[in-house]
Amino acid sequence: MACPAFFLFQWADRAELIRAGRSPMRALVVDPKLTFQSHNPDPAPTAGESIVRVSLAGICGTDLELMRGYMGYRGIPGHEFVGRVTDTTDPNLRGQRVVGEINAACGRCSYCRSGLARHCPERTVLGILGRDGAFAEYLRLSNENLLPVPDSIPDETAVFTEPLAAAYEIFEQLHLARDRTMVVLGDGRLGALIALALRRENYLPIVAGHHPEKLGRLGALGLATSLEQDLKERFDYVVDCTGRGDGLRRATELVKPRGTIVLKSTAAAGAALNLAPLVINEITVVGSRCGRFAPALAALEGGRLDPRPLIDGTFPLEEGAAAMDAAAKSSNFKILLKPS
Repeated sequence: MACPAFFLFQWADRAELIRAGRSPMRALVVDPKLTFQSHNPDPAPTAGESIVRVSLAGICGTDLELMRGYMGYRGIPGHEFVGRVTDTTDPNLRGQRVVGEINAACGRCSYCRSGLARHCPERTVLGILGRDGAFAEYLRLSNENLLPVPDSIPDETAVFTEPLAAAYEIFEQLHLARDRTMVVLGDGRLGALIALALRRENYLPIVAGHHPEKLGRLGALGLATSLEQDLKERFDYVVDCTGRGDGLRRATELVKPRGTIVLKSTAAAGAALNLAPLVINEITVVGSRCGRFAPALAALEGGRLDPRPLIDGTFPLEEGAAAMDAAAKSSNFKILLKPS
Protein backbone atom coordinates (compact mmCIF):
# COMPACT_ATOMS: atom_id res chain seq x y z
CA MET A 1 0.00 0.00 0.00
CA ALA A 2 1.34 3.44 -0.94
CA CYS A 3 2.19 5.79 1.96
CA PRO A 4 0.17 9.00 2.59
CA ALA A 5 3.14 11.08 1.41
CA PHE A 6 2.81 9.54 -2.05
CA PHE A 7 -0.80 10.69 -2.37
CA LEU A 8 0.10 14.17 -1.09
CA PHE A 9 2.80 14.37 -3.77
CA GLN A 10 0.36 13.25 -6.47
CA TRP A 11 -2.23 15.82 -5.34
CA ALA A 12 0.35 18.63 -5.16
CA ASP A 13 1.69 17.71 -8.60
CA ARG A 14 -1.79 17.81 -10.15
CA ALA A 15 -2.58 21.09 -8.38
CA GLU A 16 0.58 22.63 -9.85
CA LEU A 17 -0.50 21.62 -13.36
CA ILE A 18 -3.92 23.18 -12.81
CA ARG A 19 -2.34 26.45 -11.62
CA ALA A 20 -0.21 26.42 -14.78
CA GLY A 21 -3.35 26.27 -16.94
CA ARG A 22 -3.06 22.59 -17.82
CA SER A 23 -5.56 20.07 -16.52
CA PRO A 24 -3.81 16.75 -15.80
CA MET A 25 -5.42 13.68 -17.34
CA ARG A 26 -4.74 10.05 -16.59
CA ALA A 27 -4.16 7.88 -19.67
CA LEU A 28 -2.45 4.84 -21.12
CA VAL A 29 0.12 5.82 -23.75
CA VAL A 30 1.95 3.75 -26.40
CA ASP A 31 5.44 5.21 -27.05
CA PRO A 32 6.52 2.60 -28.10
CA LYS A 33 5.59 0.47 -25.08
CA LEU A 34 2.41 0.91 -23.08
CA THR A 35 2.75 3.05 -19.94
CA PHE A 36 0.33 4.64 -17.50
CA GLN A 37 0.74 8.42 -17.32
CA SER A 38 -1.06 10.59 -14.77
CA HIS A 39 -0.18 14.05 -16.13
CA ASN A 40 -1.40 14.23 -19.72
CA PRO A 41 -3.09 17.50 -20.76
CA ASP A 42 -6.84 17.25 -21.26
CA PRO A 43 -7.84 17.33 -24.94
CA ALA A 44 -8.64 20.91 -25.94
CA PRO A 45 -12.05 21.72 -27.49
CA THR A 46 -11.97 22.16 -31.27
CA ALA A 47 -14.59 23.54 -33.66
CA GLY A 48 -17.00 20.81 -34.73
CA GLU A 49 -15.80 18.40 -32.06
CA SER A 50 -16.83 17.42 -28.56
CA ILE A 51 -15.00 16.40 -25.40
CA VAL A 52 -16.23 13.14 -23.88
CA ARG A 53 -15.51 11.90 -20.38
CA VAL A 54 -14.94 8.17 -20.86
CA SER A 55 -17.01 5.91 -18.58
CA LEU A 56 -15.89 2.52 -19.94
CA ALA A 57 -13.52 1.45 -22.70
CA GLY A 58 -13.07 -2.00 -24.22
CA ILE A 59 -9.81 -3.69 -25.17
CA CYS A 60 -9.84 -5.46 -28.53
CA GLY A 61 -7.42 -7.43 -30.67
CA THR A 62 -6.44 -4.34 -32.65
CA ASP A 63 -5.31 -2.62 -29.43
CA LEU A 64 -3.10 -5.60 -28.63
CA GLU A 65 -1.67 -5.53 -32.17
CA LEU A 66 -0.90 -1.80 -31.87
CA MET A 67 1.26 -2.63 -28.88
CA ARG A 68 3.09 -5.19 -31.01
CA GLY A 69 3.90 -2.54 -33.62
CA TYR A 70 0.87 -2.58 -35.91
CA MET A 71 0.71 0.68 -37.92
CA GLY A 72 3.56 2.16 -35.85
CA TYR A 73 1.01 3.88 -33.62
CA ARG A 74 2.14 6.35 -30.96
CA GLY A 75 -0.32 7.96 -28.56
CA ILE A 76 -3.34 6.97 -26.49
CA PRO A 77 -4.98 3.81 -27.89
CA GLY A 78 -8.56 2.64 -27.49
CA HIS A 79 -11.57 3.00 -29.76
CA GLU A 80 -14.39 1.12 -28.00
CA PHE A 81 -16.04 3.42 -25.46
CA VAL A 82 -19.11 4.85 -23.85
CA GLY A 83 -19.01 8.21 -22.08
CA ARG A 84 -20.69 11.54 -21.46
CA VAL A 85 -20.20 14.78 -23.41
CA THR A 86 -18.73 17.48 -21.16
CA ASP A 87 -17.81 20.20 -23.67
CA THR A 88 -19.21 20.70 -27.17
CA THR A 89 -20.18 23.21 -29.83
CA ASP A 90 -23.41 21.25 -30.40
CA PRO A 91 -26.01 22.06 -27.73
CA ASN A 92 -27.91 18.88 -28.61
CA LEU A 93 -24.95 16.79 -27.43
CA ARG A 94 -24.14 18.56 -24.17
CA GLY A 95 -24.52 16.17 -21.24
CA GLN A 96 -25.51 13.28 -23.48
CA ARG A 97 -24.30 9.74 -22.86
CA VAL A 98 -22.71 8.73 -26.16
CA VAL A 99 -20.74 6.22 -28.18
CA GLY A 100 -18.69 7.29 -31.19
CA GLU A 101 -17.89 6.05 -34.68
CA ILE A 102 -14.12 5.96 -34.88
CA ASN A 103 -13.31 7.35 -38.34
CA ALA A 104 -13.14 11.16 -38.30
CA ALA A 105 -13.31 12.17 -41.97
CA CYS A 106 -12.48 15.45 -43.69
CA GLY A 107 -16.01 15.85 -45.10
CA ARG A 108 -14.74 17.45 -48.31
CA CYS A 109 -13.11 14.79 -50.50
CA SER A 110 -14.78 12.63 -53.16
CA TYR A 111 -14.96 9.66 -50.75
CA CYS A 112 -16.81 11.70 -48.15
CA ARG A 113 -19.17 13.20 -50.74
CA SER A 114 -20.02 9.73 -52.05
CA GLY A 115 -20.85 8.26 -48.64
CA LEU A 116 -17.51 6.54 -48.05
CA ALA A 117 -16.31 8.75 -45.20
CA ARG A 118 -15.01 5.66 -43.39
CA HIS A 119 -12.46 5.40 -46.22
CA CYS A 120 -11.55 9.09 -46.40
CA PRO A 121 -7.82 9.28 -47.20
CA GLU A 122 -7.48 12.27 -44.83
CA ARG A 123 -9.32 10.65 -41.93
CA THR A 124 -7.99 10.16 -38.44
CA VAL A 125 -9.05 7.04 -36.55
CA LEU A 126 -9.72 7.12 -32.83
CA GLY A 127 -6.90 5.43 -30.97
CA ILE A 128 -5.47 3.93 -34.18
CA LEU A 129 -4.36 6.62 -36.64
CA GLY A 130 -3.47 10.24 -35.86
CA ARG A 131 -5.95 10.68 -33.01
CA ASP A 132 -5.68 9.90 -29.30
CA GLY A 133 -8.19 7.34 -28.14
CA ALA A 134 -10.35 6.11 -25.29
CA PHE A 135 -7.83 4.69 -22.80
CA ALA A 136 -7.95 8.02 -20.98
CA GLU A 137 -10.28 10.05 -18.81
CA TYR A 138 -11.28 12.23 -21.78
CA LEU A 139 -11.25 12.02 -25.57
CA ARG A 140 -12.10 14.38 -28.43
CA LEU A 141 -14.21 13.31 -31.40
CA SER A 142 -16.21 14.94 -34.20
CA ASN A 143 -19.77 15.87 -33.27
CA GLU A 144 -21.13 14.01 -36.28
CA ASN A 145 -19.45 10.80 -35.05
CA LEU A 146 -21.25 10.81 -31.70
CA LEU A 147 -24.51 8.93 -31.18
CA PRO A 148 -26.65 9.27 -28.03
CA VAL A 149 -27.16 5.99 -26.18
CA PRO A 150 -30.77 5.03 -25.37
CA ASP A 151 -31.56 4.85 -21.67
CA SER A 152 -32.38 1.15 -21.96
CA ILE A 153 -28.74 0.31 -22.82
CA PRO A 154 -26.44 0.22 -19.74
CA ASP A 155 -22.81 1.29 -20.03
CA GLU A 156 -21.58 -2.32 -19.81
CA THR A 157 -23.61 -3.09 -22.94
CA ALA A 158 -23.06 0.19 -24.80
CA VAL A 159 -19.27 -0.26 -24.69
CA PHE A 160 -19.73 -3.15 -27.17
CA THR A 161 -21.27 -0.87 -29.83
CA GLU A 162 -18.12 -0.43 -31.91
CA PRO A 163 -17.21 -4.12 -32.30
CA LEU A 164 -20.88 -5.02 -32.77
CA ALA A 165 -21.06 -2.40 -35.54
CA ALA A 166 -18.14 -4.21 -37.19
CA ALA A 167 -20.25 -7.37 -37.04
CA TYR A 168 -23.25 -5.64 -38.63
CA GLU A 169 -21.01 -4.30 -41.40
CA ILE A 170 -21.15 -7.81 -42.87
CA PHE A 171 -24.89 -7.41 -43.51
CA GLU A 172 -24.24 -4.10 -45.28
CA GLN A 173 -21.58 -5.61 -47.52
CA LEU A 174 -23.18 -8.95 -48.35
CA HIS A 175 -26.59 -10.43 -48.96
CA LEU A 176 -26.27 -13.62 -46.91
CA ALA A 177 -28.47 -16.51 -48.02
CA ARG A 178 -30.12 -18.17 -45.04
CA ASP A 179 -29.95 -21.66 -46.53
CA ARG A 180 -26.14 -21.61 -46.80
CA THR A 181 -23.64 -22.97 -44.31
CA MET A 182 -21.36 -20.62 -42.41
CA VAL A 183 -18.52 -20.81 -39.92
CA VAL A 184 -16.90 -18.09 -37.81
CA LEU A 185 -13.20 -18.87 -37.36
CA GLY A 186 -11.97 -17.66 -33.99
CA ASP A 187 -13.55 -18.03 -30.55
CA GLY A 188 -12.34 -14.65 -29.30
CA ARG A 189 -14.00 -11.29 -28.69
CA LEU A 190 -14.96 -10.38 -32.23
CA GLY A 191 -15.79 -13.92 -33.32
CA ALA A 192 -18.21 -14.25 -30.43
CA LEU A 193 -19.95 -10.94 -31.22
CA ILE A 194 -20.22 -11.71 -34.93
CA ALA A 195 -21.73 -15.10 -34.17
CA LEU A 196 -24.21 -13.52 -31.73
CA ALA A 197 -25.18 -10.94 -34.36
CA LEU A 198 -25.65 -13.63 -37.00
CA ARG A 199 -27.74 -15.69 -34.60
CA ARG A 200 -29.90 -12.69 -33.72
CA GLU A 201 -30.57 -12.15 -37.43
CA ASN A 202 -31.75 -15.78 -37.71
CA TYR A 203 -28.64 -17.30 -39.26
CA LEU A 204 -27.07 -20.49 -37.91
CA PRO A 205 -23.30 -20.01 -37.73
CA ILE A 206 -20.83 -22.45 -36.22
CA VAL A 207 -18.13 -20.86 -34.06
CA ALA A 208 -14.84 -22.74 -34.47
CA GLY A 209 -11.88 -22.25 -32.17
CA HIS A 210 -9.17 -23.88 -30.09
CA HIS A 211 -10.44 -23.28 -26.54
CA PRO A 212 -13.02 -25.78 -25.20
CA GLU A 213 -13.87 -23.62 -22.17
CA LYS A 214 -14.69 -20.57 -24.32
CA LEU A 215 -16.61 -22.68 -26.80
CA GLY A 216 -18.59 -24.07 -23.88
CA ARG A 217 -19.48 -20.53 -22.76
CA LEU A 218 -20.61 -19.66 -26.28
CA GLY A 219 -22.63 -22.86 -26.46
CA ALA A 220 -24.42 -21.79 -23.28
CA LEU A 221 -25.43 -18.60 -25.13
CA GLY A 222 -27.19 -20.68 -27.78
CA LEU A 223 -24.44 -20.83 -30.40
CA ALA A 224 -23.30 -23.93 -32.29
CA THR A 225 -19.60 -24.55 -31.69
CA SER A 226 -16.78 -26.82 -32.81
CA LEU A 227 -13.09 -27.25 -32.23
CA GLU A 228 -11.44 -25.95 -35.38
CA GLN A 229 -9.44 -29.14 -35.90
CA ASP A 230 -12.68 -31.16 -35.90
CA LEU A 231 -14.17 -29.34 -38.89
CA LYS A 232 -14.57 -31.83 -41.73
CA GLU A 233 -16.88 -30.10 -44.20
CA ARG A 234 -16.46 -26.96 -46.26
CA PHE A 235 -18.70 -23.93 -45.88
CA ASP A 236 -20.43 -21.41 -48.14
CA TYR A 237 -19.32 -18.53 -45.87
CA VAL A 238 -16.19 -18.38 -43.75
CA VAL A 239 -15.63 -15.37 -41.48
CA ASP A 240 -12.00 -15.02 -40.38
CA CYS A 241 -11.83 -13.60 -36.84
CA THR A 242 -8.69 -15.48 -35.86
CA GLY A 243 -6.53 -12.36 -35.49
CA ARG A 244 -3.68 -14.35 -37.03
CA GLY A 245 -1.67 -13.64 -40.13
CA ASP A 246 -2.42 -17.14 -41.42
CA GLY A 247 -6.19 -16.80 -40.91
CA LEU A 248 -6.85 -16.33 -44.63
CA ARG A 249 -4.94 -19.52 -45.43
CA ARG A 250 -7.11 -21.50 -43.02
CA ALA A 251 -10.27 -19.85 -44.34
CA THR A 252 -9.25 -20.81 -47.88
CA GLU A 253 -9.00 -24.44 -46.78
CA LEU A 254 -12.53 -24.37 -45.34
CA VAL A 255 -14.51 -22.47 -47.97
CA LYS A 256 -16.48 -24.21 -50.72
CA PRO A 257 -15.84 -23.49 -54.39
CA ARG A 258 -17.55 -20.21 -55.27
CA GLY A 259 -17.94 -19.52 -51.58
CA THR A 260 -17.18 -16.28 -49.74
CA ILE A 261 -14.50 -15.42 -47.19
CA VAL A 262 -15.04 -12.39 -44.96
CA LEU A 263 -11.79 -11.08 -43.50
CA LYS A 264 -12.10 -9.42 -40.09
CA SER A 265 -8.56 -9.99 -38.81
CA THR A 266 -5.84 -7.37 -38.53
CA ALA A 267 -2.39 -8.53 -37.44
CA ALA A 268 1.02 -6.93 -37.08
CA ALA A 269 2.73 -10.03 -38.48
CA GLY A 270 2.02 -11.06 -42.07
CA ALA A 271 2.01 -14.57 -43.50
CA ALA A 272 2.89 -16.21 -46.81
CA LEU A 273 -0.14 -17.21 -48.85
CA ASN A 274 -0.70 -19.20 -52.03
CA LEU A 275 -3.46 -17.33 -53.90
CA ALA A 276 -3.94 -20.02 -56.55
CA PRO A 277 -6.78 -21.81 -54.67
CA LEU A 278 -8.77 -18.56 -54.60
CA VAL A 279 -8.58 -18.42 -58.38
CA ILE A 280 -9.10 -22.12 -59.02
CA ASN A 281 -12.12 -22.33 -56.71
CA GLU A 282 -13.46 -18.88 -57.71
CA ILE A 283 -13.59 -17.63 -54.14
CA THR A 284 -14.92 -14.19 -53.24
CA VAL A 285 -12.83 -12.44 -50.58
CA VAL A 286 -14.37 -9.48 -48.74
CA GLY A 287 -12.35 -7.24 -46.47
CA SER A 288 -14.58 -5.96 -43.67
CA ARG A 289 -13.81 -3.61 -40.80
CA CYS A 290 -15.74 -0.69 -39.24
CA GLY A 291 -19.50 -0.47 -39.45
CA ARG A 292 -22.26 2.07 -38.83
CA PHE A 293 -23.30 2.34 -35.19
CA ALA A 294 -27.06 2.74 -35.69
CA PRO A 295 -27.73 -0.95 -36.52
CA ALA A 296 -25.62 -2.03 -33.55
CA LEU A 297 -27.46 0.29 -31.14
CA ALA A 298 -30.78 -0.98 -32.49
CA ALA A 299 -29.67 -4.56 -31.80
CA LEU A 300 -28.61 -3.68 -28.25
CA GLU A 301 -31.68 -1.63 -27.38
CA GLY A 302 -34.10 -3.36 -25.06
CA GLY A 303 -31.68 -6.23 -24.42
CA ARG A 304 -32.40 -7.92 -27.74
CA LEU A 305 -28.70 -8.74 -27.94
CA ASP A 306 -26.85 -8.89 -24.60
CA PRO A 307 -23.04 -9.18 -24.81
CA ARG A 308 -22.43 -8.74 -21.07
CA PRO A 309 -21.76 -12.46 -20.46
CA LEU A 310 -18.55 -11.91 -22.48
CA ILE A 311 -17.09 -9.50 -19.88
CA ASP A 312 -14.24 -11.16 -17.97
CA GLY A 313 -12.91 -8.22 -15.96
CA THR A 314 -12.86 -4.46 -15.46
CA PHE A 315 -9.64 -2.62 -14.55
CA PRO A 316 -8.78 0.98 -13.59
CA LEU A 317 -6.38 2.84 -15.88
CA GLU A 318 -3.56 2.50 -13.34
CA GLU A 319 -3.68 -1.25 -13.90
CA GLY A 320 -3.47 -0.93 -17.68
CA ALA A 321 -0.60 -3.39 -18.04
CA ALA A 322 -2.50 -6.02 -16.07
CA ALA A 323 -5.60 -5.31 -18.16
CA MET A 324 -3.65 -5.89 -21.39
CA ASP A 325 -2.24 -9.13 -20.00
CA ALA A 326 -5.76 -10.25 -19.14
CA ALA A 327 -7.04 -9.28 -22.60
CA ALA A 328 -4.24 -11.30 -24.21
CA LYS A 329 -5.15 -14.46 -22.27
CA SER A 330 -6.80 -16.98 -24.54
CA SER A 331 -9.27 -17.90 -21.78
CA ASN A 332 -10.83 -14.41 -21.69
CA PHE A 333 -13.28 -12.68 -23.96
CA LYS A 334 -13.73 -8.98 -23.17
CA ILE A 335 -11.66 -6.92 -20.72
CA LEU A 336 -12.82 -3.38 -19.90
CA LEU A 337 -11.07 -0.29 -18.58
CA LYS A 338 -12.80 2.18 -16.28
CA PRO A 339 -10.99 5.50 -16.82
CA SER A 340 -13.28 7.82 -14.86
